[in-house]
Amino acid sequence: PVLVPHADQYAEVLKTDGAVIASFAERRAEIVRQLQAAAAKVGGGVRPIEDEALLDEVTALVERPNVLVCEFEKQFLDVPQQCLILTMKANQKYFPLLDAAGKLTNQFLVVSNISPEDASAVIGGNERVVRPRLADAKFFFDQDRKKTLESRVDGLSKVVYHNKLGTQGERMARVCAIARAIGQQLGGDLLAKQSEQAARLAKTDLLTDMVGEFPELQGIMGGYYARHDGLPAEIADAIEDHYKPRFAGDELPRNPVGVVVALADKLETLVGMFGIGNLPSGDKDPFALRRHALGVIRMLIEKNLAIDLSTLLALAVPVFGDKISDASEPLTAFIYDRLAGGLREQGFSAQEVDAVLALQPQRLSDVAQRLAAVRAFAALPESPALAAANKRIGNILKKAGEVDAHVNTGLLKEDAEKALHAAMARLVPESTAQFDAGDYTASLQTLAALHGPVDAFFDDVMVNAEEMDLRLNRQGLLKSLHVAMNRVADLSRLAA
Repeated sequence: PVLVPHADQYAEVLKTDGAVIASFAERRAEIVRQLQAAAAKVGGGVRPIEDEALLDEVTALVERPNVLVCEFEKQFLDVPQQCLILTMKANQKYFPLLDAAGKLTNQFLVVSNISPEDASAVIGGNERVVRPRLADAKFFFDQDRKKTLESRVDGLSKVVYHNKLGTQGERMARVCAIARAIGQQLGGDLLAKQSEQAARLAKTDLLTDMVGEFPELQGIMGGYYARHDGLPAEIADAIEDHYKPRFAGDELPRNPVGVVVALADKLETLVGMFGIGNLPSGDKDPFALRRHALGVIRMLIEKNLAIDLSTLLALAVPVFGDKISDASEPLTAFIYDRLAGGLREQGFSAQEVDAVLALQPQRLSDVAQRLAAVRAFAALPESPALAAANKRIGNILKKAGEVDAHVNTGLLKEDAEKALHAAMARLVPESTAQFDAGDYTASLQTLAALHGPVDAFFDDVMVNAEEMDLRLNRQGLLKSLHVAMNRVADLSRLAA
């Protein structure tokens, strides 16, 4: 037993007399130090794989860490390295060693809880233990390659996806239809054909032994098996990538086919689950709908895809037939809510985000440009007054009901309304042309010159005149102005 004279000496005495590091943080830091030292001793620029969760788990398993270098037969390196890495990490809590290029070596690090003078027995024991695990992975890999992905397609019809949405086979038929339609929109016949082919095979690796043992490898193994089957690189890459992005910060699919299939896969899930009322609530999101929505958003924005969100939903909803109700409206709101949260995390203010998303811009790829334009507009000295005026105009039009954006110049009686109409006739066409060209910043800055005429109008003109024709004409003038001012964003959201 280790005697501790005083509680204050607990950690120190335990370390010196019991060779135990009591502090989790200190023990973790020591493991990191030893892992790096062991890798440096091996040489050749190797490094242990980085895995914070594994590091935490191992830290909790040992009291007196001692890192040892082990190895396995090089023949196992014929198996995809993701399989070997996963089996070593998940089953044995080992740290595989990667070379400078990130390729798996046949050496790995073990964090032992003992420090014998002769560690050969401990090393040999760990090498014996890992060998059957790697042999299993090799067996799965060899067996899986005996069947093509195409030969597995029919098997998906025997796997239940959801009791209201059918089998995986039915689901993938829907994904194929959506992928074909999106591909046609974005790239014509060739992209449509390639996307449909990749989508047809995308989930077939769920029926393989390797994915059955390691579900985390779904998609990844499909890519390997597609290449083994001799499929074109763009098809194999798309199959491998179609789950991406799997988590925040993950990379996106690397080619257009992968992007289309990933979009189709995520849209099918979103439309289907919303269509049967299976929405996320609180912390519960069993079908990862929030992650799927963010994936759709990221691909539309970061890949600069020339397709509207409404178009995507219009392509996806019909493929379900009568299995679901059309939940496009709540799904659209859900996607914009996810987008708003992401934009605020990127540093945009709530006002800026609200102003842009209030219009629900269908082309998500230009949201960033709209936000930049709103930020630049908000910095102008004319901005506060114009935002307040825009809010006032909105309230007037709301009370007026249906208003025709038509102006009869013969009914313009006051100098201020004539001046505003003249300024609009000069500036609005210029602003509209800039908007149509995608120069949102210039479009808003052009309208900033209306500040003076707008202020004068509200100072000198009675909008709700007693004469009906004057009132409707002035409301029409304000309606035209309101439309012009709110093309890029709802500027009233910037009002104090």
